[in-house]
Amino acid sequence: MIKNLSITSEFRLVNKASVHKLVKAIKEDLNFKIADLTINFINSDKLQELNRKHLKHNYPTDIITFNYSGSLSNLDGEIFISFEDAIINSKKYRVSLNNELIRLIIHGILHLLGYNDKTASEKKIMKSLENQLTYKNIFTLL
Repeated sequence: MIKNLSITSEFRLVNKASVHKLVKAIKEDLNFKIADLTINFINSDKLQELNRKHLKHNYPTDIITFNYSGSLSNLDGEIFISFEDAIINSKKYRVSLNNELIRLIIHGILHLLGYNDKTASEKKIMKSLENQLTYKNIFTLL
């Protein structure tokens, strides 16, 4: 188990021990440390409210990350994932909900590590690494 990793979920389906194992594997793959990391699984309305309040974006999203330390090697941050949007995405992209949740966790961690997806070239780099890590790290999160 990684110390200082918290998992909160409004949805009882999420297996917190498996999320810990996934984060540990990603941590080893990408060689970073965790000072403090919280992963929150919330509903889409709450995530949109966070998006509006903290990022001034008035639209839905499936994930938001906050890097509290600014460090890209010793993470101190929080990831908020819309469980409802993960369900929608899994159907849209024809993947299991489990794989979509893995992808979202990895996506959030990559953002905390400084990866961005604002430009086409950034998105290509981030998506490639996200796909590699998703296919390498299959854990049963549900």
